[in-house]
Amino acid sequence: MTILRPGLSNTRPLDLARGKVDLSHGAGGRAMTQLIEEMFFASLGNEVLNREHDAALFTLPPGRVVMSTDSFVISPLFFPGGNIGSLAVHGTVNDLAMGGGVPKYLTAAFILEEGFALSDLALIVQAMAVAAAEAGVAIVSGDTKVVERGKGDGIFINTAGVGVVPDGVEIGGERARPGDAVLVSGTLGDHGVAVMSRRENLTFSTEILSDSRSLNDLVADMLAVVPGIRVLRDPTRGGLGATLNEIARQSGVGIELNETSLPIRPEVRSACELLGLDPLYVANEGKLIAICPADQAETLLAAMRTHPKGRDAAIVGQVLEDKRCFVRMKTGLGGTRMVDWMAGEQLPRIC
Repeated sequence: MTILRPGLSNTRPLDLARGKVDLSHGAGGRAMTQLIEEMFFASLGNEVLNREHDAALFTLPPGRVVMSTDSFVISPLFFPGGNIGSLAVHGTVNDLAMGGGVPKYLTAAFILEEGFALSDLALIVQAMAVAAAEAGVAIVSGDTKVVERGKGDGIFINTAGVGVVPDGVEIGGERARPGDAVLVSGTLGDHGVAVMSRRENLTFSTEILSDSRSLNDLVADMLAVVPGIRVLRDPTRGGLGATLNEIARQSGVGIELNETSLPIRPEVRSACELLGLDPLYVANEGKLIAICPADQAETLLAAMRTHPKGRDAAIVGQVLEDKRCFVRMKTGLGGTRMVDWMAGEQLPRIC
């Protein structure tokens, strides 16, 4: 039973089974208040959000503040292993964690298209609530806008996140040094291939699921064992290849990968061959890259493999001295090829 606050007692509850978003849900009146209360507060409510201020008021623990924002326009909205709601939480939590931060609070802004099914919106909001609870963060402020039919593609979500970096943690893309080891936390390309399979109505003998998930708990375990980690990144758009090129440029170094060390599921590799994709550039939403001193790499690898989200972790390469900042790969046949910046985008709208 839906409990309405004073002032909405004469309003019929939202029809979550057959109802649609209409322009009144973004107009600032009774319908908008009802949507916020019955849809968003019902799933995402917490002490800070329920105060209904225009801005969230909270206290952060000691440490440096880390903040990130992201927008999510994925198509399709629902994909094997998640939906745009869970992805929005995971993506922003991971951005905070890659800075060594402990994520604390998120905001969420929804741009809804007139005619969007309330049943789908409910599934998306509920997925956000589950993802936030699993990551240990609270969604404390938000916004809702409605655009005319045909101008919004269903739903877009923007999130922002705030966290705290503990004293002594120093992580950044400019900190890689020649001789360092490059590790990944698990299999590559799962998210991009899962989204593409649903978008193109492809079926495989084994269903490929997105790896979308929050990594802050994995990062915490990694830092507890190897506080000297230099770089953390989640290889989302552009995949491993693009992300390593970014790191190489920021740090002024080269990076060499070992093809035989890269963890790629056989079904993902086969799907990429079918679709004409290079798995090095396919997006991930639940994997990370870590760069640390070589003498700590095995210790870090063991800690990652102990965690459920890092059981397929691997050491995949090393950092080299190279003023050209090239990223290259030793192939399984004994040759070397460049892993250059990607031209264009293999898979648009995968996040």
